[in-house]
Amino acid sequence: MRPLKLSRAFTLMESGPVVLVTTHDADKDNIMTISWTMVIDFMPQFAITTGSWNYSFAALHKNQECVIAIPTVDLLDKVVGIGTCSGADTDKFTRFNLTRAPAKHVKSPLIKECLANIECKVIDFIPKHNIVVLEGVAAWLDTERKEKRTVHAVGDGTFIVDGRIIDRKKMMASKLPQDLLST
Repeated sequence: MRPLKLSRAFTLMESGPVVLVTTHDADKDNIMTISWTMVIDFMPQFAITTGSWNYSFAALHKNQECVIAIPTVDLLDKVVGIGTCSGADTDKFTRFNLTRAPAKHVKSPLIKECLANIECKVIDFIPKHNIVVLEGVAAWLDTERKEKRTVHAVGDGTFIVDGRIIDRKKMMASKLPQDLLST
């Protein structure tokens, strides 16, 4: 993987893909599947919805950090499997044959098999809605990965896979940060 400009990190999630969130507590790493995500701002701020029903929530709440890993369609069965078992009794990295990679700014690991990873710090929690607000502190993109299509949960056990990309940067130039127009 190579570094990605942090100011571009929101482009990895703008479309709202299903993501994997890694946490670290003591000597234990865990992964949870999250389909409720939101980009808050062009500067790297995101929100996810989770709570005490997820085993990873305690580590996320205690350590105030995580990694948002963005899987592609070829990982869908692993993503669903991760979301249907608990880290309380399962080492999900081992069970789903995923590779931990060290992060630069947080203790939570990157997932090497994912298209992208965003290291995050928790900056707010809104208990009424179980919303965790995150700020990206580093972003990584695997530019050599052939599969780049992400997956979107419908919410009923079915998924939608990204399709073709349609470029309208010139039309939107007046509304986009300058950094996005140069690539």
